[in-house]
Amino acid sequence: MRARTLRALAALLHYPDAELRAAIPDIRTVLSEEGMLRAKDVRRIEPLLLQLAGGDLLSAQEHYVEIFDRGRNHSLHLFEHVHGESRDRGQAMVDLRQRYVDAGLEPSSNELPDYLPLFLEYCSTLPRGTAVDTLAEPGVIIALLAERLAARGTPYAGVMAVLADMAGAQAPEDQAVAEDPDDLAALDAAWAEEEVRFGAMAPAAPDAADCPKVQDMVARMRDIAEPQVERSH
Repeated sequence: MRARTLRALAALLHYPDAELRAAIPDIRTVLSEEGMLRAKDVRRIEPLLLQLAGGDLLSAQEHYVEIFDRGRNHSLHLFEHVHGESRDRGQAMVDLRQRYVDAGLEPSSNELPDYLPLFLEYCSTLPRGTAVDTLAEPGVIIALLAERLAARGTPYAGVMAVLADMAGAQAPEDQAVAEDPDDLAALDAAWAEEEVRFGAMAPAAPDAADCPKVQDMVARMRDIAEPQVERSH
């Protein structure tokens, strides 16, 4: 049985538009009826469902950009949280994309393989038990994102916390979080401080460098020797 709940959660983490707004009733039904989530987990997601289903769509879009696109602390690109200069990063990104293709999922050419909603869609193509095990691979990063989003008081924190619970993951303790710049000039300067290559997980970022859990996650994400799965159609 496929994990439709993971596909529904992936949709909630995409940029909000009219199509997503129209799909909220169906998403709510999947979350409530498939049985992967507890009732209290569904309640944690309800504030985001309400925000996306009603109110001003432009405000919802501005909130999304403010949370996810104005710095690295909340980036939905998993590899941003373990960035580095390793030459292995590019190959690991290719390997991750190949896992998607092997599962019958053809990623869009304009989205990077480490984009969390895309990774969740991949997990949703797997048998439910395998999907949960695969979700645990970046579980430490998901848990860290959940804590950071909760600190920002955004309803997206509920989705990320539910994903962290499903993955059985906890954020590393005593991880310092540098504040992302508020103004665009400072933001540009911060992103220009180092060369950013869109590749696979490499030596961990400063906020995770000494965490064995993160290093274990890096190894698992780069391992493409996955169990054989039924291809989706």
